[in-house]
Amino acid sequence: MRFILFILALALPLAPSSASSPVPANDAAASILVLGDSLSAAYGIASSDGWVALLDQRLGQAGYPHTVANASISGETTGGGLRRLPKQLSRHQPELVIIELGANNGLRGQPLAAMRRDLTEMADAAQAAGAKVLILGMQLPPNYGSAYTAEFHDSFRQVAAATGSALVPFFLQPIALDTAMFQDDGIHPTAAAQPALLDHVWPAIEDLLGEPVASDAPAAAN
Repeated sequence: MRFILFILALALPLAPSSASSPVPANDAAASILVLGDSLSAAYGIASSDGWVALLDQRLGQAGYPHTVANASISGETTGGGLRRLPKQLSRHQPELVIIELGANNGLRGQPLAAMRRDLTEMADAAQAAGAKVLILGMQLPPNYGSAYTAEFHDSFRQVAAATGSALVPFFLQPIALDTAMFQDDGIHPTAAAQPALLDHVWPAIEDLLGEPVASDAPAAAN
């Protein structure tokens, strides 16, 4: 089977400690803003082990000056993300906005037209603020029905095409079939899975950021 039960956790009741606020973000302006749900909020693991924190580390290692703000909340929907985005854009003034939302809409059987509208408005708002946009898509398990699951998956492509945003069609693709990459609940990715998630989205991020700015310092003599 192409899908496993990891996806169902995104709609499960949340522990009080994870439902009320986003992962702490730096007070200073950040070059990259991540707006997501539990998959980006490092649910069940240390925030420093999550793929967003690893992205922050990799940027520095690769020579990028960018910083990352993680505004992800477990259980978030596109509607919630849309309501929170203006404040985040004003606070961080990002160069790139990564939107990892929509799974909870689908798992709750919400109208997909509304999800697409929310995603479109988020992408438009980010671009109007001067940011590039990367959308991380998701897939639903087949028990939601072939028509709904197909429309859900295609919704991310439609929004990306309509707004000129970059797209990773299925964020969890590299780990979706490996049960060892999920926590004891069989649902949320482990800390060990986070590097694979980052590797999956890194090429799209590199394309959007371009090459790191070369140092003006002279090369060391041999």
